[in-house]
Amino acid sequence: MSSQFPEARPRRLRRNASLRSLFQETEFSLNDLVLPIFVEEEIDDFVPIKSMPGVMRIPESKLAGEIERYARAGIKSVMTFGVSHHLDSNGSDTWNDNGLVSRMSRIAKDAVPEMIVMSDTCFCEYTDHGHCGVMHNLEVDNDQTLLNLGKQAVAAARAGADVIAPSAAMDGQVQAIRRALDAAGFTQTAIMAYSTKFASALYGPFREAGGSALKGDRKSYQMNPMNRREAVRESLLDEQEGADALMVKPAGAYLDIIRDIREASRLPLSAYQVSGEYAMIKFAAQAGAIDEDRVVRESLGAIKRAGADLIFTYFAMDLALAGI
Repeated sequence: MSSQFPEARPRRLRRNASLRSLFQETEFSLNDLVLPIFVEEEIDDFVPIKSMPGVMRIPESKLAGEIERYARAGIKSVMTFGVSHHLDSNGSDTWNDNGLVSRMSRIAKDAVPEMIVMSDTCFCEYTDHGHCGVMHNLEVDNDQTLLNLGKQAVAAARAGADVIAPSAAMDGQVQAIRRALDAAGFTQTAIMAYSTKFASALYGPFREAGGSALKGDRKSYQMNPMNRREAVRESLLDEQEGADALMVKPAGAYLDIIRDIREASRLPLSAYQVSGEYAMIKFAAQAGAIDEDRVVRESLGAIKRAGADLIFTYFAMDLALAGI
């Protein structure tokens, strides 16, 4: 054969669908996906979220039926976010055994006991100022917030939550929650730490979804998106404090961070494809600019390829109904 032709021909393994499937390196399944859901109290019907086409606030009265529907489709886990009508300066409804945080976990576990229920543990949806903790002199008081996070975590665990997922971005929150859970006898309740959470512009639609009252931003406690070394440090600190699993949020714009943390830690690693990432795909598809199904699969595959074991995505139910 003439030397002008290549000896290495990677295309040999791409020439038909069967070969491409056989040699595919990265795959994901429903076992890898967690569906975030928004549950609103004191409403009678589903409320569409305009900035997140296809996503709705679920009336608390219909939550059990929705959990059953997810389970029939093959969804294994949900993350609960509450839209509360009982706000105060501290978010005290979150540690009330009859508050929305507790009721969501209780309803979900009663409806489908095998469903893994992860309880988002924060205060932004339960405070009248929209920040993730107790305000003092116009700043979030880190250590007072830690005490309240512990109370919220215990209430959620008592209601049946399998996993506590602290997203408040307070220093020391994993250790504080672990100590509170253990002291209350919930030594088997796991912590999925939002261990590297950036102060991202991609959370925009979430504010509508969660009914956030926030004025200003969370840059003093969430991470600078431009900091790569600090991102790894934050996750390793949570590992040292007792986290059972780590998370990068958002996902798609932070694949380098997912890879860095995957190489630095042996803990299970998740990534959250956030509301803005979801909305961009949905609106681009509505405009005819992209093929939604292919882009969804490509984006989730990229997150998995970067090193994530689990992916939080609002597309989970769409994929389940499509048979993934």
